[in-house]
Amino acid sequence: MKMPAHKGTAMPMNIRQLNFVLVVLLLATVATFEIGERGVAGPLAMGALLAISFVKGRLVVLDFMGLRGVKFFWRGLLLGWLLLVSTLIAIAYWISLP
Repeated sequence: MKMPAHKGTAMPMNIRQLNFVLVVLLLATVATFEIGERGVAGPLAMGALLAISFVKGRLVVLDFMGLRGVKFFWRGLLLGWLLLVSTLIAIAYWISLP
C-alpha cells in the first residue's frame, strides 16, 4: 500500500519501506543505549556511536523527511550538514585524547 505523493515530491512513500526504516532506527537506538549503559568507552565505542548516529540521521533525512527522491541540492545540504557535525565531533574527540 502506497501513500499518495505530496506535490513536489519525486517518489511516493512506501509504507513497507518506512516500517523497515523505523525498525532499523529503533534497533540502532537500542544499540546506542546499550553501549552507554554498559559503560563502554574508548575510540572504538566512540566510532561506533558516531557511525550509528550518522546512519540514523541519514535515514531520517532521506526517508522520514522525504528527501530521497528530490533534487541533490536539498539532500546534499542536509547530509553535508550531518557529515560536518559528525566530523567536528570526531575531531573534538580525537583532540581530547591523551
